[in-house]
Amino acid sequence: MSNRPITEDDLHAYVDRALEPEREAEVRAYLDKHPDVAKCIAAYSDERNLLRSALLPIAEEPLPPQLNLARMIESPRRRPSSLRWAIAAMLMLSLGGLGGWMIRGVTLAPAGGLAALAEEANDSYKVYASDHTRPVELRDSTELAAWVSSRLRQPVKLPDLSKSGYRFMGGRVVPTAHGPAAMFMYDDDHGERLVVLIRPMTSDQNAPMAPHSGSDVAGFSWADGGMGYSLVGPGATEQLKPLANEIRKQAQTI
Repeated sequence: MSNRPITEDDLHAYVDRALEPEREAEVRAYLDKHPDVAKCIAAYSDERNLLRSALLPIAEEPLPPQLNLARMIESPRRRPSSLRWAIAAMLMLSLGGLGGWMIRGVTLAPAGGLAALAEEANDSYKVYASDHTRPVELRDSTELAAWVSSRLRQPVKLPDLSKSGYRFMGGRVVPTAHGPAAMFMYDDDHGERLVVLIRPMTSDQNAPMAPHSGSDVAGFSWADGGMGYSLVGPGATEQLKPLANEIRKQAQTI
């Protein structure tokens, strides 16, 4: 066993079954010690297997006669149609050959933008907010700020929601399909928890605040200067908007 830390790339490669046996064993040992992360990885693996099963019958279909090379050469008039078939076949073969890399983009998150950020924040809330054993990894705000700023390669300021009645519990770095994200958690000392997810944006780098909701949680997502923010918690969106505005205001003072 090496002493190399487990990275987001390792977790993605584990889902894609692209790790060397020794590294795969190290990731498996890491997941045994981090059941919260293991739960997310298991869900991603299940989605990957379902998608592969759905595509397998298509990948195993025989090539149509129009793709016979000799026939294509002998029939110039049919070449445009055959070419379209060839392009389609190449795309199908790419799906099969690239396997996990193509599937990773489909199963782990949407294409990008605020919709993806909101979904990632919802996933983090579902996994960690209900955990009463180890919902956060670091509780020291100074150490946590330094850690997440290093991982995101941008300065990250921890929102202070104490004036709004929520105390800071701690946080962690979580993997997403778009790279590492900082997750901060808060509670109101009455069992209600909030999650704030922050990560660099590959699209929607400056996007106005937008509400989102689903399955007993709601929130707001937005982006400023290439950094995305998403607040998720229980209740209605109108109850969370003042908190989202406060987080945005504080972030703009970095």
